[in-house]
Amino acid sequence: MTSEEMHLTSHRVSRLSENLTSVLTRICLHTPKPRSQPRLVLVSKLKPANDILALHTHPVHPQLHFGENYYQELREKAKILPKTIRWHFIGALQSNKCKPMAEEIGNLWAVESVDNTKKAAGLNKGRAALVERIGKEGEGLEKLNVFVQVNTSGEESKSGVEPQDAAELCRYIRDECPRLNLKGLMTIGAIARSQGAEEGKENEDFLTLKKVRDEVSREMGMQEGDLELSMGMSGDFTSAIRCGSDEVRIGSTVFGERPSKQDAKIKEDIEEEKA
Repeated sequence: MTSEEMHLTSHRVSRLSENLTSVLTRICLHTPKPRSQPRLVLVSKLKPANDILALHTHPVHPQLHFGENYYQELREKAKILPKTIRWHFIGALQSNKCKPMAEEIGNLWAVESVDNTKKAAGLNKGRAALVERIGKEGEGLEKLNVFVQVNTSGEESKSGVEPQDAAELCRYIRDECPRLNLKGLMTIGAIARSQGAEEGKENEDFLTLKKVRDEVSREMGMQEGDLELSMGMSGDFTSAIRCGSDEVRIGSTVFGERPSKQDAKIKEDIEEEKA
């Protein structure tokens, strides 16, 4: 099955388009001038490739960046969707999946959940293997962007390095992983903190990540803008933007409620609409 063979109902395309336009409008409204608007990553986990294709080929606002949480699902979707998509892996990262993921998915644009040197090394080896496998064409292949995930909330259920350990991991990626590009820092903020923040105040997780970024930049002799902040999801992205986020990761607000993992389909089988 290829992207050319996927059917899209006009009703579904219209709904996705309306949701996307609404999100883009909110991003614009909450981005302080003269700052550039943050990158939008559409989190498509457990959603069919049909939806992704509809948004990627949107006639007015074609989307490039899509995020997945599960390696196997990302692998299958990457096979059948256009190579012009820039994939982000944003889920819990298993060390043994790092090398094959970086090697097999040539249009993997970023991995946002790096939290130790073993995973960084695996991604570096995988991207080096891809460059070697494709020969001369690989000489111009861009480095794989990576974000260091920081556990800003202190929750045991959350992955990520402790804030005080972020600089050490960032330095390892910069100095020891030539096929990787240290793009920035990422956090999954506690939504309760956004919902419970007093009026006029923002989520503490976002403020913490910004502080960690400033400290890491200073320790590594980098400019503040050299490291991006990836923070903010469907329930709190406007707060994240006000706190300086360079990238927001939004799923259900655009795609709607997700099915259970066991009911999810890589490709939705849709009957042709009758004229």
